[in-house]
Amino acid sequence: MTRGIPTGMTSLLQPTSYARTVLRSLPQCLTAAYLCSILSFLKHVHHILQAAEDTMTTRVERVHAPDRFVTCRRPLFLMPVSAGFPSPADDYLEGKLDLNQHLIKHPEATFFVRVTGDSMIDAGIHSGDLLIVDRALEPSHKSVVVAVINGELTVKRLYTRNGKVCLVPDNAQYPSLPIHEAITFEIWGVVTAVIHPV
Repeated sequence: MTRGIPTGMTSLLQPTSYARTVLRSLPQCLTAAYLCSILSFLKHVHHILQAAEDTMTTRVERVHAPDRFVTCRRPLFLMPVSAGFPSPADDYLEGKLDLNQHLIKHPEATFFVRVTGDSMIDAGIHSGDLLIVDRALEPSHKSVVVAVINGELTVKRLYTRNGKVCLVPDNAQYPSLPIHEAITFEIWGVVTAVIHPV
């Protein structure tokens, strides 16, 4: 398959030389109407695959495993920090915080993923952000997930209703992707946090 086009078809959905050879070897009893219905089905599959490709604009660029043996404890302040006038905070020092312990609940099943694209911008996920993905968590309705669609990793919100599954971008400019039998689909992990530079 090339760019979502079924094997044996060109970009204009015309048979390639291989497909023409296969068509010539079919029994004469196959009517033109039957062959047209096959071509119609292939066009439908092509449309589904193209829709899947169009909605996958927030893609996973890199996957990293965390180093579980590194600790870096930093001061944690009990008092919320004001964005306005600063106040002396030394009196409110609570202790030390290790971000690995705070953000990673299942170290053996957690990965850092860098993403590209803007289809999840309304969820606070921007191109270049680092996501913390936990593969031990069970995805639920409206979870932000990393999914494998036709062999590519993408980030979307999972909708599951009445036995139907749909991947929904958090950006109104992109269409949702209903999961059909023609789409190879798997949930790779659940996004638990976003690390976003300011």
